[in-house]
Amino acid sequence: MPRIEVQLPERFAFATEVTLYLSHMNYAGHLDNALLLSVVSEARVRFFKSLGYTELDVEGIGIAVADAAVQYKSEAFHGEVMVVGMGAGDFSSKGCDLLWSMHEKSSQREVARGKTGIVFFDYASHKVAPVPDSFRARSGG
Repeated sequence: MPRIEVQLPERFAFATEVTLYLSHMNYAGHLDNALLLSVVSEARVRFFKSLGYTELDVEGIGIAVADAAVQYKSEAFHGEVMVVGMGAGDFSSKGCDLLWSMHEKSSQREVARGKTGIVFFDYASHKVAPVPDSFRARSGG
């Protein structure tokens, strides 16, 4: 099976720091693969907030995660500070990819990279909705 390869932009306009807690670790003492996505989810919430939105209110509609791809690069440990860069790209009429990269702050060691596919979703009508023009403009798409 071919391995996932996520191509990242040269730089991200948004970055945030997330400290790894004991609850993020697995039995081997490093960042659990599933909980890595919880760190990325926290960064996603902060990304939307930096644009003046919440995940439930982007110009009156919300988002839903459609898919995710992760490329693990190295271990991460309790107490380390992760810097998560994020940006939007590969827009379609109803959604886009949120590309992200995670590295350890002091050593700059890359921990993981990936992309999360999102669709815009009207939770009142339970239907997929078009990407709001203002989100596309604010997020660099």
